[in-house]
Amino acid sequence: MSAEWETQAAESWKVTFFPCTRAEGEALATIEPDLGIDPPPTLMTSEPDLSRPEEWQLDVYLGAEPDAALIERIRALVPSVGDALPKIERIEDEDWVTISQGFLEPIRAGRFFVHTAAHADRIPAGATAFRIEASRAFGTGHHETTAGCLTALDRLAREGKDFRRIADIGTGTGLLAFGARTLWPEAAILASDIDPIAIEVTAENMAINAIPADAISLVAADGMDDPHIQAAAPFDLIVANILAGPLIALASDLVATLHQNGTIVLAGLLASQADDVLAAYASNGMRSSARIDSGDWSILTLVQAR
Repeated sequence: MSAEWETQAAESWKVTFFPCTRAEGEALATIEPDLGIDPPPTLMTSEPDLSRPEEWQLDVYLGAEPDAALIERIRALVPSVGDALPKIERIEDEDWVTISQGFLEPIRAGRFFVHTAAHADRIPAGATAFRIEASRAFGTGHHETTAGCLTALDRLAREGKDFRRIADIGTGTGLLAFGARTLWPEAAILASDIDPIAIEVTAENMAINAIPADAISLVAADGMDDPHIQAAAPFDLIVANILAGPLIALASDLVATLHQNGTIVLAGLLASQADDVLAAYASNGMRSSARIDSGDWSILTLVQAR
């Protein structure tokens, strides 16, 4: 959290639109819309009533009272609300980050349990727990794509797969790199992201979760051409939780850095996009070995075709 946000914590505001659609809520979890203000607001989408799964809620946390123009820009993110009036409230003498984290329920994915500080007392016995707070980077574990990747990694480990060089491309908060380190503690692990802020957040989360600073190599890089990534290749496991478009564009580069008989786990794609993503990797010598569908999202595990 920036110093500017800290100084404004006592004068934070929240704008709530409800209900929006599930599709809108899930889409907002994968993008960082530009609302034209600095510092940027924090957006939280949630499903407040599990008995009504198509009705989602958008909460936007701001450092100043929103004007009419900003409210209309927020409204444009969720067209389904139409002309509905938002709920606008001042959050006095409160920590808006802590409030927003209250919406992030813990997630169980395979052996992993992902939680915020607000739920640190709910860790199940025998679970591998990671504390990941709502932050400036994507990948808290509370989205189907990130949780699905953890499940896919857990499944690979239970199948007896052994990986020695692992890359987490588009690491976000570092969570998937942390999970891989738990499963394959002897592996050399690299985590990269196009956004330098994500690398800062990953380093912060390593400290929070008592992961030594030298346990995971952190690289801010656009794609796979970075010299640090090339020096660490070839990888026998690559995890890429990005979006369908970048996954397709990176297909040849990802496969080029893969060790013979290596494995790739892909996420960030809608189930409706899975065939296009699979086709891009099939043309580079990969085939599907497993698939997890979670909500509208798919997590693909690929191996080299014989």
